[in-house]
Amino acid sequence: MLRYAFVLALGLAATAAQAQTIELKLGNTSAPGASQTAAAEEFAKRVNEKLAGKVKVTVFANSQLGNENELLQKLKIGTVDFSQPSTIMSTVAGEFGMFDMPYLIKDRAHMARFRDEVFWKEMAPKTEAQGLKIIAVWENGFRHITNNVRPINRPEDLKGIKLRVPPGIWRAKMFQAYGASPSPLQFNELFVALQTGVMDAQENPLSNIYNAKLHEVQKYLSMTNHVYTPSFLTVGAARWNKLAAGLRKEIETIALGTQPWVLANEEKGDKALLDKLKGSGIQINNADRDAFVKASGPIYEEFAKQVPGGKALVDKALALAK
Repeated sequence: MLRYAFVLALGLAATAAQAQTIELKLGNTSAPGASQTAAAEEFAKRVNEKLAGKVKVTVFANSQLGNENELLQKLKIGTVDFSQPSTIMSTVAGEFGMFDMPYLIKDRAHMARFRDEVFWKEMAPKTEAQGLKIIAVWENGFRHITNNVRPINRPEDLKGIKLRVPPGIWRAKMFQAYGASPSPLQFNELFVALQTGVMDAQENPLSNIYNAKLHEVQKYLSMTNHVYTPSFLTVGAARWNKLAAGLRKEIETIALGTQPWVLANEEKGDKALLDKLKGSGIQINNADRDAFVKASGPIYEEFAKQVPGGKALVDKALALAK
């Protein structure tokens, strides 16, 4: 009898311990192995080790929990706990469109300076009116163009090409200025659109291109480096604020601590991925950067006119490009 009571007590204690573990879901739209998924998995590993028994983060990659729009909505209603929006954030707060300005971010060190000196104070709070809160700045990456028509050396080579862009405002405007025919499309629909010819082209970081196997349905990869896109580890404010303050602080500290790992991992990863893509059979060329920069003036002018404070943000970013 005593032995039974002891076993029962142990079982109840274990059940209680399990009940106290908070399950948190992190959803993204990136393929397994892609940069955003690698960052999510590193973050989850660190949280699950540091906060074992208190919190467990599970990563759902590859649009398992929804596309970019759906994930933003699920953050707000609390059915997803974390996501990693990137370009789509310009639809949440207009200031985020600055990350769609071509050739603005010089390198990852430049991005880190802007993040620490400008972003947290002047941009991150803009999302909170929409029920969202950014707790870390990670990476989507430097973007390049692939297509099935011809190598892209100069902006005029894009004329008439049907090019997928992510949901947002300014990427489409940029490619219209270059002469392409851009259309927004969710990332999880992209492979089939390229495979069937609904789209001729797309633009993404090497990590997304390789891990989503886009190079298997594209003939040309043009190294344009036209935009650097961060990704933002984001929570829904309503659900987030229900967690204990101390727990929130611990998770935020881990998220911020993952930032240097993300930048270093992606710097190393880009070199390895380019070698893999060279061996895949896709034809690679280096685009004429100066020609693209010259053609980018109008998009900066329009951004400055349409987004209050937009020009000041761009000027601050340029001043940090040491």
